[in-house]
Amino acid sequence: EVQLVESGGGLVQAGGSLRLSCAASGFTFDEYSIGWFRQAPGKEREGVSCISGSDGSTFYADSVKGRFTISRDNAKNTVYLQMNSLKPEDTAVYYCAADPLCVAVLSDWYLEIWGQGTLVTVSS
Repeated sequence: EVQLVESGGGLVQAGGSLRLSCAASGFTFDEYSIGWFRQAPGKEREGVSCISGSDGSTFYADSVKGRFTISRDNAKNTVYLQMNSLKPEDTAVYYCAADPLCVAVLSDWYLEIWGQGTLVTVSS
């Protein structure tokens, strides 16, 4: 069964940090780009970050650049999103997604593989 399971969300004060994890199973992990998108209530899906499966290239939305860091551990089939200097506007449900191309994760393309989401709440 193809599966992505996110963890690590929670409540944090502005300026704080969280690390999200995405554990994958059921597909050849290192052949896929893995990334994160988020959705806040009443807002459109927003691509946050992605790491390529082919060469480990990383991509970030302008809104998180310099604050978030994505990494992957192919031995553990896991991707991490380290989020620092969190802002109230980062509050959203964060979803992990897998696709051969990072552009699919970062844009509004259809995604076949994505997780159930983890809630991040940043208080002011």
